[in-house]
Amino acid sequence: MAAWNPWHGCQKISAGCENCYVYRMDRQHGRDASQTIRNKDFDLPLRRDRKGNFKLLPGETVYTCFTSDFFLEQADPWREEAWECIRGRPDLLFFMATKRIDRLEQCVPADWGEGYENVHICCTVENQDRAAYRLPIFLAAPIRHKSILCEPLLEAVELTPWLNENIEEVAAGGESGPGARLCDYDWILSLQKQCKAAGTAFCFRQTGALFRRNGRLYRIPRKHQHSQARKAGIDLARPQAFAAGGQHES
Repeated sequence: MAAWNPWHGCQKISAGCENCYVYRMDRQHGRDASQTIRNKDFDLPLRRDRKGNFKLLPGETVYTCFTSDFFLEQADPWREEAWECIRGRPDLLFFMATKRIDRLEQCVPADWGEGYENVHICCTVENQDRAAYRLPIFLAAPIRHKSILCEPLLEAVELTPWLNENIEEVAAGGESGPGARLCDYDWILSLQKQCKAAGTAFCFRQTGALFRRNGRLYRIPRKHQHSQARKAGIDLARPQAFAAGGQHES
């Protein structure tokens, strides 16, 4: 697993952005996360070491633009160069999460077609309102690999209308950091149940800092939020019928 942040900084656009971790980290270092800057390691995927080997090893999943949004309007002048880096490394899988799926059409390169095989796009939906707006756009978009991220999950969300064989996974989790908003385990279980019915993989990523289960409220330290989610044991693998591109029989 590797990380590549061609630019840094973002603009808050919806409820899920309220307690953005990038803003929190930048405040701690006296920076303004609302200012978007091009990073020095912009061309990291194409960089080689002294022996001529790529610094990002073939076969790696590259978490892309996780201190910004790949489709951020302020990054429009740099994005074509970023696509060139992605085209130049078909041996890597570039994984990106976005709240701006409505900008995809105007941001993809001319040779995008039905999507690049080495790009996986994850659409973030934190509540029902954003699910209803973003997911119809997402499902209609030409993308080879699609998943949905419900994090921070701020309320119960019904995803069933948009779960089909094209959605490879749904991941969900609560909100971390000071002032974290509530995540209820019943909301997580509901998403897991929806995914099971649809034959979609599911991952409970983290509890968040303020977690309610069976009516009891827990404040969970950051270091335990991922491990507590794993202990729940509710993750679902993608059924073989879907993984192979076939039809799932209920």
